[in-house]
Amino acid sequence: MVYDNVLNNPDNFDFQVQQLGPGKYNNPIKDEIFVGDDERIAFASQIKNLSRQFKANGPIPSFEKAGARRKIFHDPSTTRVGIVTCGGLCPGLNNVIQGLVNVLEQSYGIEHIFGIRYGYKGLTPDSKHQPIHLTASNVDQIHQQGGTILGSSRGNQDPEEMVKELQSRSINLLFCIGGDGTLKGAQAIAKAANQSNADISVIGVPKTIDNDLGFVEKTFGFETSVQISTDIISSAYSEAKGAENGIGIVKLMGRDSGFITATASLANSVVDFCLIPEIPFQITGPGNICETIQKRLAEKNHAVIVVAEGAGQDLFKNNQTRIDASGNILKDDIGELLKQGLSDHFDSQKIPISIKYLDPSYHIRSVAANASDSVFCYLLAEYAVHAGMSGKTNLVIGYWNNFFTHVPIQLATRERRIVELDSALWRGVASATQQNQTARESRNH
Repeated sequence: MVYDNVLNNPDNFDFQVQQLGPGKYNNPIKDEIFVGDDERIAFASQIKNLSRQFKANGPIPSFEKAGARRKIFHDPSTTRVGIVTCGGLCPGLNNVIQGLVNVLEQSYGIEHIFGIRYGYKGLTPDSKHQPIHLTASNVDQIHQQGGTILGSSRGNQDPEEMVKELQSRSINLLFCIGGDGTLKGAQAIAKAANQSNADISVIGVPKTIDNDLGFVEKTFGFETSVQISTDIISSAYSEAKGAENGIGIVKLMGRDSGFITATASLANSVVDFCLIPEIPFQITGPGNICETIQKRLAEKNHAVIVVAEGAGQDLFKNNQTRIDASGNILKDDIGELLKQGLSDHFDSQKIPISIKYLDPSYHIRSVAANASDSVFCYLLAEYAVHAGMSGKTNLVIGYWNNFFTHVPIQLATRERRIVELDSALWRGVASATQQNQTARESRNH
């Protein structure tokens, strides 16, 4: 567990945030509660873990607290801002853009805010798309739309070229909205800017629909995705319940982590089996899922399976590693493999079944954010602006123990967060589905 690693070896984890220089200007925001760089949020929240650090006389791992600083590094009258969205779509992208523009313009009085078109490609000399001038008035309704008004793309660009492009446009504050690959790109830009002695703040806003970013407890779009997923699971249930020996399969997002699948399964009690990348399973052989589902059908005459896209990848024969433009490993279709395996099994048993397979991933990614995510998006944007204006760089805005934090990008991208099998989330899933008990009984028979 990363948690134990941090507590046992805190010196191996650098929580220090990079600063371009000391604050030179008074923050123009009136009646603000300012935060000092000495205010920090403890990594551990349990007394027993904090006590371990005190007894060891070691440093207490902690994040720098996010918030407005009394003195800021960038002069609002000369600051020029770039905003870029990268990677796959996610509910809330437009909300973050809107929040950034509103806080920049209305709180800091910044007039020059530019939306970079189609991801990092828009920061290269080859781009044919000029940035969009963004104002509070022309983004006032974009939160009602799914997707991103700026467009997005995947792929790596030369960070030195991107820094030169930023300098040519006199942009000294760049907001990068994206997940693991986007943040690594932001880190490369910040490093290249530092090497060029360019005072450009690069701030990440964490966008990963899988909610798997390290040292960040929550990312925007996750709650909306779970909400939409539960509705689709209900549709799968209706299809399964309406047929003799009906089986509904729903494939949800989750390349390496099963947070959406597990949370949506717990949110909708009709789920019988929840399959995530963190737990291996078998379609055939001892203790296989086909036999387990056969037992469930005998009891209920229907079954609903929710599976993460990255689950069961070890079951594919002669699978070759395929990489997308962002360097992510492409996953084989576990939903189709499950459907075929179940069909073959029940055909061999001469048991008629009806399988419906739903893959709603692109629908879920492209919807507008719900109310809860909308609030979270605005707060992320607000704290991102405060960080950038104060001269912070090479960080992502995190959320930890109910506080917004500054997380160095190298820390956030060190390794992906996964569903811990002893966590309340997974124990709840196991309790709600009783899938472990069913599997044990199938093996015993």
